[in-house]
Amino acid sequence: MEMGLAIAAFAAAVGVGLILLQAGLSKLRHRHLLPGVIANYRLLPSALVTPAATVLPLAEIAIGATLIAGLTTVPVVLAMLLLALFAGAMAVNIARGRSQIDCGCGRSQLRHPIGWPLVGRNLLLIALIALRLAPAPALSALDIGTAAVGGVALFLAYHLLGHILALIAAPAAAYRR
Repeated sequence: MEMGLAIAAFAAAVGVGLILLQAGLSKLRHRHLLPGVIANYRLLPSALVTPAATVLPLAEIAIGATLIAGLTTVPVVLAMLLLALFAGAMAVNIARGRSQIDCGCGRSQLRHPIGWPLVGRNLLLIALIALRLAPAPALSALDIGTAAVGGVALFLAYHLLGHILALIAAPAAAYRR
């Protein structure tokens, strides 16, 4: 792998790590709402909703932190699986005609109904982070700094896109106070 691609791959890992870390912390802050969000997907038996709501934020935080720390293989694969799980859960519900449920992507003032753009967003994140699985040359401190800035840019772009998609899906939300 050439150096530029190695930097981009680490930037993707940092960006996805920040996304997962923030999502996990947000879910912990709003842990009383999370079982309802998970149950609303109607994919788990009710006996597994509470354990899933307990484990999910902790898994997101752990995976996110290890991606930011620069660990490869295991956290990258776990992040890809988690993103695929989220995409699959949304796709199943969209196929069932249940696209008006909240994605649970994070608590904000904007309700964010699921849709194909969110499924696509997760698949894009999977593709970006998959680059981190390829053998790469060692990165210098400058390369790591560059990747960190790129990761922060990806994190910010992700949230900007999320808010834009939420506004498109529910334009009245922009006028709530």
